[in-house]
Amino acid sequence: MNPCKVAIIGSGNIGTDLMIKVLRHGKHVEMGAMVGIDPASEGLARAARLGVPVTAQGIDGLLAMPGFGDIRIAFDATSAGAHAGHNAALQAHGVRVIDLTPAAIGPYVVPSVNAGVHLDAPNINMVTCGGQATIPMVAAVASVTTVHYAEIVASIASKSAGPGTRANIDEFTETTSRAIETVGGATRGKAIIILNPAEPPLIMRDTVCCLTDEADTGAIEAAVQAMVERVQGYAPGYRLKQRVQFDRIDGPVNVPGLGRKTGLKTTIFLEVEGAAHYLPAYAGNLDIMTSAALVCAERVAESLGSGLTASTAAA
Repeated sequence: MNPCKVAIIGSGNIGTDLMIKVLRHGKHVEMGAMVGIDPASEGLARAARLGVPVTAQGIDGLLAMPGFGDIRIAFDATSAGAHAGHNAALQAHGVRVIDLTPAAIGPYVVPSVNAGVHLDAPNINMVTCGGQATIPMVAAVASVTTVHYAEIVASIASKSAGPGTRANIDEFTETTSRAIETVGGATRGKAIIILNPAEPPLIMRDTVCCLTDEADTGAIEAAVQAMVERVQGYAPGYRLKQRVQFDRIDGPVNVPGLGRKTGLKTTIFLEVEGAAHYLPAYAGNLDIMTSAALVCAERVAESLGSGLTASTAAA
């Protein structure tokens, strides 16, 4: 099967790191174009040095590139506000879109949980970096028992949060909260992001709390460990900071929209170290996002080359 040509829209930190991953590790995908809007962008300059076709004219420049007809998949690493326009332009030409912004036009995908479910979708959404790190843990707990409520706190180094991330804070929390429910399996979800200004910068840390009925704690811990290993298959720096913590809730806890609940609180502490392909190792939040996006692109490319459908992939 010939590799699919891909374009990356957005030549900032996320787009550049993703480009390096495609160039180094792409099996079924290869770089077809790097797209930005700043002619002085370091990402565009790096792409040009590596022999990747570039344009500083944004989506219009991509559509006008001589090799655009060969592009089968496009990653959008810009902003939620810009994504709608980019998606419409790409859909008009039948290009599959992998959205790394919190725009959430297409279905949410977290590779360790549902990578094969939405292969037919014209647009898939990678949720957020916090979602990619924490939703697998919610899904692991939900595989053992009903998760009434899940709350995640993602703490990332301030230096790893570029202009796009900062502009999308509201969308980050809203999109992550919804995906905790739709992908993670929680009845209600809540997400919090912290931009940590510490120097030297700290690597990504995440806390996941799940409120469930009484359940087999050994089974939960085993499910969590198995899920950690699945995520490590594409993000090796993903790990438990300590053993899973369990607390029996003595009195009922009021959960907004669900009333008063009793049962078991499961708390999972994670850290995510980046692979440092382009970004510093502390930027695990960006690394897990680009790693997950590459996994999805590989699966989509395989489906395009083999005729595989979402239903057969899921099976």
